[in-house]
Order: sequence, then C-alpha cells, then structure tokens
Amino acid sequence: MPKMKTKKCVTKRMKMSATGKVMRSQGGKAHLNNGKKRSRKRNLRGITATDKTVVKTYTRALQG
Repeated sequence: MPKMKTKKCVTKRMKMSATGKVMRSQGGKAHLNNGKKRSRKRNLRGITATDKTVVKTYTRALQG
C-alpha cells in the first residue's frame, strides 16, 4: 500500500501546536474592511484553535 500524501492546502493554512491542537488563522479580514470597526479587525489577527469536531480530519491530513 502506498504512503498517504500530505494535503498541501491544509499545510499552508493550518499548523499543529505543541500540545496537539490544530491552529488556524481567522477569516473575515481579507476584504470589505472599511465597514468593520478597528477593534474587530484587531481581534481577527493571530491564530486560533480549530473546532474539536474537525481536529481528527485535519491531523490526519497534516501528518500524511
């Protein structure tokens, strides 16, 4: 049986933390920023952990 390939789209968008959580960047900051408050745009910076329901799928895709 051949090796399982890593999903390249997942590796570009997500990464694993040291504790095993799947971290991702937040959406909603790429366009239409004039109507958004400064505090909302500031809070969208950085990365957050993904939902627990999809962690299994993403870890499998990241590990390859």
